[in-house]
Amino acid sequence: MAARVNSPAQIPSGAPFIASLQAQIAHFEVQVAGLQSSLKTTSESLKIVSVERDLLRERLRAFERTLFAARSEARGTQQCDMFFNEAETLAPLNEAPPKVRVPEHERAKRGRKPLDSALPREVVRYELPEAERVCPHDGAALKEIGVEVSEQLDIIPAQVRVIRHERVKYACPCPCCALGVRTAALPAKLLPKALLTEGALAWVITAKYQDALPLYRQAAILGRCGGDIARNTLAHNVVRVGVAVTPIINLMRDHLLDAELLHGDETEVQVLKEAGRPAQRKSYLWLQMSGCGPPVRLFTYNPSRSAKIALDLYAGVRGALMSDGYEAYGSVAAANVLTHLACWAHVRRRFVEAEAVLPKAARTAEQPATQFIALIAALYACEAQANALKADIAERQRLRQAHSVPVLKQIEALLLAHLHSVLPQSLLGRALHYLHGQWPKLVRYVDDGRYPIDNNAAENAIRPFVVGRKNWLFSDSVGGAQASANLYSLIETAKACGIEPYRYLRQLFQALPLAQSVDDYEALLPWNIKLAP
Repeated sequence: MAARVNSPAQIPSGAPFIASLQAQIAHFEVQVAGLQSSLKTTSESLKIVSVERDLLRERLRAFERTLFAARSEARGTQQCDMFFNEAETLAPLNEAPPKVRVPEHERAKRGRKPLDSALPREVVRYELPEAERVCPHDGAALKEIGVEVSEQLDIIPAQVRVIRHERVKYACPCPCCALGVRTAALPAKLLPKALLTEGALAWVITAKYQDALPLYRQAAILGRCGGDIARNTLAHNVVRVGVAVTPIINLMRDHLLDAELLHGDETEVQVLKEAGRPAQRKSYLWLQMSGCGPPVRLFTYNPSRSAKIALDLYAGVRGALMSDGYEAYGSVAAANVLTHLACWAHVRRRFVEAEAVLPKAARTAEQPATQFIALIAALYACEAQANALKADIAERQRLRQAHSVPVLKQIEALLLAHLHSVLPQSLLGRALHYLHGQWPKLVRYVDDGRYPIDNNAAENAIRPFVVGRKNWLFSDSVGGAQASANLYSLIETAKACGIEPYRYLRQLFQALPLAQSVDDYEALLPWNIKLAP
């Protein structure tokens, strides 16, 4: 059978056919490329949405923690041992205190603290009835063999009294004498013609600035005790005292600038009546604190937080400066050629916040935030060991070189491993970048045994102001804010010197009007004053 042969008209031409196929293939390739590009864009959009969702969830958990969770940053009982002396360390070594079982651990049972032996005591004696002082068997009189003693603390409410000053007047009886009338002079007063005595002023100021008791509450308390004093009168006297103590404040600043180690911090304060500024604007209270020499705690009010203000406050300082990461302190350190130290407590706080927003199931030892917290705890363990041994500067330096330097190397390695693998906008990313930016200043403390590891001393000094601010909320005027800064300076410095603020202020207010020379004022500084018994 002969083979079938197609006609030339049925066979497509070679070149046009191939060109047509190539055109179709190219068209399909364009469509595929478009679909791939669209898919890639969609995938990237989904990734961005997923990242934004995770960041929003983290932010929500952070807000919930701020609103509802505990503020403490402590992590377990071992962490507590690094910052506080537990009852076990305070108990006598030869006595084993009984143990109390509580969740997670055992602790020593604390006994009742004995009442201060210096307090006045009123003895109330209880006797057996006379009929019971006879032996029922042989009728012999019972003999006293001792007493069983128990003590209670009694409180007498504040006693308000009036001191009446009588200035005796004299005159010559001779009608022709031009001598006139002579009147006995009053002793010098801190506030001439003031309604309150120096003791009353010390009580009001201590209650306001140490106990955070607003003046309107003090006025109510005094009213219950019979002292009907208007709140405005109290406020006016407090401002006048804040101005009268300026010579002491100036001397404290001189001693502060002589210190070779300074701490710095600042916090917000609101002043209602300030020229050119609305009442809603925030002003600032700056704290400067000496880290060596006389323990000075100096507060200064200023409406601004700018670097220019910081440069003015720290003009003339020398040595080292410990602060948080606020950039104004970097300008101070550069202008005064200071050794700038950064605070490890601020670093740790950021990692605690990053760990706290994680689900509980995810808070494992493999989490970077948890690892950083554990390594920072090792740094503080070295400091606790030095404190327990009461190490001098050289011994503290040796301990840091032996224990802290290896830990710092581990922290640096962990930082470099995670710095660019975490979202910078996340809490962990912010903590890592903060640590990276502060790193040169964070590691300097191991170079000198005199340098502190953190700025907690300054934060503790500024905390009473922050607590008080929750009660009185704001200052009415600039003068009131400046007076408050001066009085906070005196109280916190007195506390740092181990002096009860009321006793110090009472004696200071009595002696300050009599001071004439610089030596007289120097003798009234908290670390120099000789308190009367």
